Amino acid sequence: MLRAGLSAVLAGLFVLGLSACEREGPAERAGEQIDEAASEVREGVENAAEEVESAVDDARQ
Repeated sequence: MLRAGLSAVLAGLFVLGLSACEREGPAERAGEQIDEAASEVREGVENAAEEVESAVDDARQ
């Protein structure tokens, strides 16, 4: 009896835990926006580095 009750409680907590993970909170949205901004900055830096490298190559010739 105790084992069945404990199993039911654990199963319920597991289901509640999974359903809570599906909801996106403000912190998660902010984190995603920060990730996107960091990716955009990284792409901008990479593009600028490529342009500088191209300009240096042109200057050498």
